[in-house]
Amino acid sequence: MDAVIPVAVGVIAFVLGAGLTYFMARQGANSVTQRARDEARIMVEEAENRARKVELDANQQLLAKREELEAEAKERRSELSRAERRLEQREEALERRSENLERSEQSVRARSENLDRTESEIEQIRTDARNELERVAGLTVEEARAELLEHLDSELREESNRRVRAMEASTRNEADVRSRKILATVMQRITSEVTAETTVTVVPIPSDDIKGRIIGREGRNIRAFESATGCDLIIDDTPEVVTVSGFDPVRREIARTALARLIQDGRIQPTRIEEAVEKARSEVDKLIEAAGQQALVDAEVTNVHPEIVKTLGRLRYRYSYGQNQLRHCIETSWLAAALAHEIGANVEIARLGGLLHDLGKAVDREMEGTHARLGADIARRFGVPREVVHCIEAHHEEVLPETVESLVVICADAMSGSRPGARRESAEEYIKRLEALEAIANSFDGVEQSFAVQAGREVRIIVKPDRVDDLGASRLARDVSRQIEETMQYPGEIKVTVVRETRASAVAH
Repeated sequence: MDAVIPVAVGVIAFVLGAGLTYFMARQGANSVTQRARDEARIMVEEAENRARKVELDANQQLLAKREELEAEAKERRSELSRAERRLEQREEALERRSENLERSEQSVRARSENLDRTESEIEQIRTDARNELERVAGLTVEEARAELLEHLDSELREESNRRVRAMEASTRNEADVRSRKILATVMQRITSEVTAETTVTVVPIPSDDIKGRIIGREGRNIRAFESATGCDLIIDDTPEVVTVSGFDPVRREIARTALARLIQDGRIQPTRIEEAVEKARSEVDKLIEAAGQQALVDAEVTNVHPEIVKTLGRLRYRYSYGQNQLRHCIETSWLAAALAHEIGANVEIARLGGLLHDLGKAVDREMEGTHARLGADIARRFGVPREVVHCIEAHHEEVLPETVESLVVICADAMSGSRPGARRESAEEYIKRLEALEAIANSFDGVEQSFAVQAGREVRIIVKPDRVDDLGASRLARDVSRQIEETMQYPGEIKVTVVRETRASAVAH
C-alpha cells in the first residue's frame, strides 16, 4: 500500500506536469499562430498596397504612352494630310503641264508642217535660181565650184606666201639683232694676223757658190737631201736663195732647218745631211710640242694627253687660205668659250672642242678620211671626253650636231674663218667659187641672168617676168639658197637676191 501511494503520486504529478506542459504549449502555439496571422495579414496588406501602387503606376504609364501615341498618330495624320495635298497639287501641275505639252506639240507639228512647205518652196526657188544662173553664166555647178576653188586656192597661196615672207622678215630681223649683238661682243676681243699660204720655203744662202756644193758631185748631195727630208730642192738662177718645196709643212720645216744648218756649217755631204736632218727633226719635234703647250696656255685648257698636244702643235705649220691652223684653233676656242658664256652653254666643253676641232688636219695628208673624223678618232683614242669628241666630228656637220656646245663650235669655226681679214683665197679658187654660184642660179627655170657679187657673198638673179611671178621669185630665192647650202662649202653666208622687173611703154601720136 505504502508503495502504491508514491507511484500514484508520481503518476498524478506526471499527468499534471504533462497537462500543464500541454496547456502551456498550446497557449504558446496559439500566441505564435496569432502573431503569424497578424504578420501575414500585414504582409498581405502591404502586398496589396504595393500591387495597387504598381497597378496605379502602370495605369499612369499606359495613359502617358497612349497620349504620346495619340499625339504621334495625330502628327502622322497631319503629315499624311499635307502629303496628300502636295500630291494633289503635283497632279494638278502635271495635268496642266501635260495640257501645255499637248498644245506645244500641236504647235510644233503645225510649225514643222509649215517649215516643210517652206523648205520645199525654197528648194524649188534654189533650183530655179541655179538653173537660171547656169543659163546666164553658161557654167554648170561643178564648173563653177572648180573655178571658185581655184580662185580660193590662188588667194590662199598668195596669202600664205605673204605671211611666210612677213614671218621670215620678222624672224630674220630679230635674229640679226640678237646674233649681231652676241657676235660683236665676242669678235671685238679677237685679233690675229694673216700669214700667206704657201707650199714652198725660201732659204737664203751667203753666195751662189754654195749652190754647187748643195748639188754635190753628180747630184748626190741633193738626192740624199731629198731622200732624207721627202721634199724637193729647187736650185735655179734666182740669186742667193734655194727653194724647198713640199706639201707637208712639217717636212718642209725640217728640210729648211737642216739646209740652213748645213749651209752654216759648210760641210755638205750625204752623211752630214743625214745627221743634220735628224737634228732638225728633233728640233722641230720640240718646237711642235712647245707650240702645242703654248696653244693650251693661250686657250686656257689643261689636262690634255701629251700625244694630242704634239698633234695639235703640228698645226703650227699648217695653213688654210692663208690662215694658220693653230692660230685658227686657238681663236675658235676663244670664240666658242665666249659664245658659250653668252648663251649659257658649257664653257669648258666648248673651249676644248674649239681648240681641237681641226686636230685631224695635222694628219689628213697621211691618212684616209676627212679631217673631222680623223680628229675625232685621235681624240677618242686618247681619252678626250665624249662631248668634246662630238664637237670635233660634228663641226662640219658630217655628223648631225646633237648638243648646244657642238653648235657653238660650228659657229665659232665659221666666225674665225669668215671674219674680215681672216683668210685669203687664191685667184683660181675664187673664180671657181663664183662660177659655181652662177651655175647653180642659172640651173633653175625662168632665170635670165645671174651674177656673183661682193666677193661671192651675194648672188643676184634676174628672172624673166613673163615666166616667174612675185611669189615664184620668193620661192626661187629659197630654192637657190637651199641648193647652195647642199652643194657648196663656204665660210660665212651667201645672200640670194632675185630681181623681177616688168616694163611697159607706149607711144603717143
